[in-house]
Amino acid sequence: MLTQLDETSYLALITARIFEPKSLQTALKDRSRRALAGKDGRLLIVAADHTARGKLSVGGDPLALADRFTMLNRIVRALADPAVDGVLASADVLEELAWLGVLEGRLAIGTMNRGGVIGAQWELDDRMTAYDADHVAEYGLDGGKLLLRIEDTDPGVARTIESVAAAVTQLADRGIMCLLEPLPYLLNDAGLAVLDPSDEQLMKVVAIASGLGSSSAHTWLKIPTTDRMAEVAGATSMPVLMLGGDPGENTAQTFAQWEKALKIPNVRGLVAGRALLYPNAGSVEAAVRQAADLVHGATR
Repeated sequence: MLTQLDETSYLALITARIFEPKSLQTALKDRSRRALAGKDGRLLIVAADHTARGKLSVGGDPLALADRFTMLNRIVRALADPAVDGVLASADVLEELAWLGVLEGRLAIGTMNRGGVIGAQWELDDRMTAYDADHVAEYGLDGGKLLLRIEDTDPGVARTIESVAAAVTQLADRGIMCLLEPLPYLLNDAGLAVLDPSDEQLMKVVAIASGLGSSSAHTWLKIPTTDRMAEVAGATSMPVLMLGGDPGENTAQTFAQWEKALKIPNVRGLVAGRALLYPNAGSVEAAVRQAADLVHGATR
């Protein structure tokens, strides 16, 4: 398996897109599969679905994710650690990784509603523009991921809630994991959407998300880490994976919060992207190994 991406492999991927496009679909469909959760019931997932809604910034670099070769190389390097359970991404990234052979025996979770383009006036209208439930199943993915951002004054949010609830049901009907990310949002003075830092509001949207769809049996939640994580996670019995976000210079604080939260019974791991792939200090490998030690510890 590749441990880092070289230019020869990347050029071969580009060539395959031109002359053998079906090979990308076949690679994803035919990759070797695994059970969703291992013996410890914990997951470490690399998040790489940011670009599909135009989120390209990391720290002070507004275009950190814009270079595809560099981004893919960082994901490949992260997957070189056997304790990484899989990747969350849009179809382009999952197909590229599968074609490169680095998703064998790993989880592939397809992101679904990426229509809320970062910075747009309609940002909270998170429409289905990536995978749908049928194609999550057809391509042999292990889960579908949904974003649900709730702000009380935006009429587009009601449509998003309805479409997310339908997708939760569709995935449950197929026995496929639904990774649902509920977040409370506010509008700033410029009318743009920003994350609401209130723990009380986070508990509220966790409760709302838990009740969506005709079955909750296959739903996992992806939520931010807070100092009141026991209360936030306590708003649901569903398995919780903590998101990473962009910790910037607060990396040590972020890892410390993760370590504390992982002691809560239904907090089962991490879905982290920029914190692992573009760490503020140190290498991708070091950041991934530190996260793996927190999630899986001596069990791997």
